[in-house]
Amino acid sequence: MTKLFIARVRGPAGDRPLVTVRAAAEGEARLFLEAAYPEDEIVEVVEPGDWVSTSDTGSKAGDVREHPGTEWQPPTTGLG
Repeated sequence: MTKLFIARVRGPAGDRPLVTVRAAAEGEARLFLEAAYPEDEIVEVVEPGDWVSTSDTGSKAGDVREHPGTEWQPPTTGLG
């Protein structure tokens, strides 16, 4: 079963839009992202917390999607 992860990816021109990836665990998510963005830095990968997407985030392991117009923000966890 896959979970949704959100990622902050930085390319030569700066941060990419928010990237989502479907994977079983964070380590697997990083591997998919490194394969999709071999020249970029994977800055952060986390579970999205309360973030809800109105865009297609895929459903199968390895689905990597960029969400133009959506910038990285740390997820809210409800803690604090």
